Amino acid sequence: MKSDRGRDGKGAGGRPGPAAYDDLDRQLVHALQLDGRAPFSRIAEVLGVSDQTVARRYTRLRSSGAIRVFGLTDPAQLGEVVWLVRVECEPDAAASVAEALARRPDTSWVSMLSGGTEIVAVTRAATDEDSDALLLRALPRTRQVVGMTAHLLLHTFFGGRHGLVNKSGALTGRQVARLRGPDPVRDAAPAGPLTDQDRRMLEVLARDGRARPAELAAVTGWSQTTARRRLAELAADGTLYFDVDYDHRVFGLGITAMLWLSVAPADLAATGEALARHPEVGFACATTGPHNLLASVICADVQALYTYLTTRIAALGAVRQMETSPRIRTVKGPGPLQVGPHASRPHGSGPHASRPHA
Repeated sequence: MKSDRGRDGKGAGGRPGPAAYDDLDRQLVHALQLDGRAPFSRIAEVLGVSDQTVARRYTRLRSSGAIRVFGLTDPAQLGEVVWLVRVECEPDAAASVAEALARRPDTSWVSMLSGGTEIVAVTRAATDEDSDALLLRALPRTRQVVGMTAHLLLHTFFGGRHGLVNKSGALTGRQVARLRGPDPVRDAAPAGPLTDQDRRMLEVLARDGRARPAELAAVTGWSQTTARRRLAELAADGTLYFDVDYDHRVFGLGITAMLWLSVAPADLAATGEALARHPEVGFACATTGPHNLLASVICADVQALYTYLTTRIAALGAVRQMETSPRIRTVKGPGPLQVGPHASRPHGSGPHASRPHA
């Protein structure tokens, strides 16, 4: 049985560095990616440690900002469309524009890219009017924005409920089989349209995917039994899924880059599927626009990124053009904007003439 021993090593901003994490941390992250609401007792049994050890590890990782579990909704199940937005800003304005985008409830994965003047963000829209609100009105009227392109997400090859940690090998195949949550049944009877109570419950789960049934019951006015049943219904048809956002240093990873690839239409599906199998790829999708294949890749360091680009990407013969944009800061991840001591902070910012209104 593994002990819950202390570890040394601090990274920037007081967060633990790579040496502060061990195999049990990595196994716990992997277990939660497989089933974000798995009881600690079940995780402990599979990992061969005590319930108390798992609870302590999770509490430490969560309180340090190294891990967060989110309950998220699948846009396709809700009839929503997803846009990938690239925004060019005036020098020294990207941080404030990115933070304004991050405060919007319809955005996720808001990041600043290399050079410090480009932002990439994901936004979801249920109607054309919702798309227009950001893409045609808010961003074009923001004075610090000097250019913008929006690309419709057409198909996801890898991502969503299938996180990069599933490629880590932290757990054995047998452990994965014992911990994996049930797959959604897409042709099952629908869970029904979302009610106000559903939305209140989903708002809580978006902040904390492991929120207790008592908390879900309190915000909905349901009994705990009803809250559990409705949560299970929403998960069963794929409306709700659980994801883990974690400090990549847990797995010894240090650099993230966005790859914008151009592929002939006839080769798009095969190339996207091949890209999705790469261990470095955390997200891959087909989009509209001149770069019709997008990937987010995470590597140990710059040399590892170079090796990846010159080997695995170079082996994809259908790729005609590629643009690589290293990510220098993530302002907002998959869930609601995080505030407090573990929220993302700019590397440096100066005074701005006006507050952006994205």
